[in-house]
Amino acid sequence: MKLTSLLSLLFVAFLAFGCKSEFETIRTSGDAALWLQKANEYYDAEEYQRAQTLYELTIAPYRGKAEAEQIAYRYAYTYYYTRQYVLASYYFKNFATTYGGSSLREEADFMAAYSNYELSPVYRLDQSYSVKAIEGFEEFANRYPNSERIPEANRLIDEMRAKMEKKDFESAKLYVDLRRFESAQQSFENVLKDYPETQRAEEIRYLMVKSQYQYADLSYVTRKAERFDKAVELAENFLDRHPTSEWAEEVQETLKKTKKQLKDLEDVRYQSTGSRP
Repeated sequence: MKLTSLLSLLFVAFLAFGCKSEFETIRTSGDAALWLQKANEYYDAEEYQRAQTLYELTIAPYRGKAEAEQIAYRYAYTYYYTRQYVLASYYFKNFATTYGGSSLREEADFMAAYSNYELSPVYRLDQSYSVKAIEGFEEFANRYPNSERIPEANRLIDEMRAKMEKKDFESAKLYVDLRRFESAQQSFENVLKDYPETQRAEEIRYLMVKSQYQYADLSYVTRKAERFDKAVELAENFLDRHPTSEWAEEVQETLKKTKKQLKDLEDVRYQSTGSRP
């Protein structure tokens, strides 16, 4: 039994060594035509890592020749298929620049942006690649306004903008939890400005009222009046925009409390001024 297992392992090792030896023989042959032939065979067989290695060897000897365009195109795709998306985006852009008149340029321009889309992470993480992908898809739409891929590009842009919006919204809420109210207010304002079609506008304005009241209430007495004034402004704006909101009653109550706070502050100032000799 042990001998059989050992022989099996030796057979598998022999096969692995034989395959590797064949590839290495091709790679080190110095035969550009053989490299290209085998690269295409590996590519068609979806052995993209090996295809990539051989395509890379063919770039110099085929530069300026008819085969160079397909080599560059497939070379970019080997990076995409092996999930090396940063390099994939780079080589697709490089293809589009080098072969500006190619019938494959539209595909390459789209894939340059799509490779960055593949790098777009969950909303909690840095969204730099989402920004790059959006910029890429917008450039694509401007360059190819009649492309059949425009609906897909727009859908992906919307998807990434929704992710970025959620990140910014959650960051603003976190500032409230940390009692960094100025940062929270600025962040909420930025969400409304950067995403004017947001479905969260009502909730954002509600949270701005709530956090501004907390901010004013916790402030030094010398700053309370101006911050309660801002809370009044935000509350009235909310009620004008969202009179039937589920939060309207709470905001109305906050507005009453805010005006009372302002009146109390005014009374204290009046009494303090009136008591002077």
